Amino acid sequence: MDFSLTDDQKALVESASRFARERLAPDYRAREKAERVEREIAIEMGEMGLLGPELPESFGGLGVDCVTSGLLLEQIAYGDFNVSYVNLLTSLCGQIVANYARPDIAKEWLDQVISGKKFIAIALTEPSAGSDAARLKLKAVRNGDDFILSGEKTSISMATQADVAVVFARTGSEADGARGISAFLVPMDLPGISRTAFDDIGTRPVGRGSIFFDGVRIPKEMMLGDEGQGFIQVMQGFDYSRALIGLQCMGVARASLDEAWRYVQEREAFGKPIGEFQGVSFPLAEAETYYEACRALCLRTLWLKDQHLPHTAEAAMCKWWGPKLACESIHQCLLTHGHGGYGSRDNFRQRYRDVMGLQIGDGTANIMKMIIGRQKIAEHRI
Repeated sequence: MDFSLTDDQKALVESASRFARERLAPDYRAREKAERVEREIAIEMGEMGLLGPELPESFGGLGVDCVTSGLLLEQIAYGDFNVSYVNLLTSLCGQIVANYARPDIAKEWLDQVISGKKFIAIALTEPSAGSDAARLKLKAVRNGDDFILSGEKTSISMATQADVAVVFARTGSEADGARGISAFLVPMDLPGISRTAFDDIGTRPVGRGSIFFDGVRIPKEMMLGDEGQGFIQVMQGFDYSRALIGLQCMGVARASLDEAWRYVQEREAFGKPIGEFQGVSFPLAEAETYYEACRALCLRTLWLKDQHLPHTAEAAMCKWWGPKLACESIHQCLLTHGHGGYGSRDNFRQRYRDVMGLQIGDGTANIMKMIIGRQKIAEHRI
């Protein structure tokens, strides 16, 4: 494995770093109050090549490798974790659309999503189907050359702001399980679609909520992949997004650790900087060690994807460990800042609330460990 970057890659990462620190970080808390990600911010990221950079140039991407895409996402999350959801969803959904949509439809929508002019979401979870996603009940019934969608999706990131969504629906019977599910690219302005927002404790600019489909008519051409195979085909993309989520969380951990290391040099007690006390520096040193290990795991997972090598177990490791470790690191940095960290002066409390949601969303730790266990048992079958 070689994670050394070319000059072009370094320039991209440095550009993303400056944008995150100068353009995103100053308004991190203001976005939480506004409960939205500004379209102009997304358009700026699109102009810089920060949305879907791993997608082919023919669709508006840069055609870079997945490792580079992860490094860019990490930088955006450093400045504003919530804004980085736009990058994450563009990469995940963009890959699905590029691989499974009809080429002209993929071109039409990806041009707008990668430019930041349109937001995209993925609609999988339902009230009765979270971790057990194969139990989906939202129906897609064929009607001539169209499908009629009826049902509810819930806990959808960007539900309140998305212009289009990758929607999973049951085209077969419930007895078919995962093999009766198809995926569709659904514009969110179609008649019969309504949305509600959740009153979450974190990630409020992401606009998590429910999407209701009341007899929504969608042309059959908007199906992604083969009928009845959407779940099996499209879900493979989640190995990619799970590794990206790990780096997204490491971006927030890095921002918190950077602030803590600076603080322990500025704050004095008993006549010297508090960083000289082992009781202060050792917990941060431990957090740094775990940070480096988790980040290396995420980069290795993306490298495996770039090499077209199996990476399902590694991706699941990134997903369960990244959010947990980020929360632990933020917590330690808050404690290091003492009473000031507990107040509203610093960003630790918002970061903690924002990152915590990813210990649930996109697959819980228990589900990720089940995936790892299955993979390892298969590798060591006797």
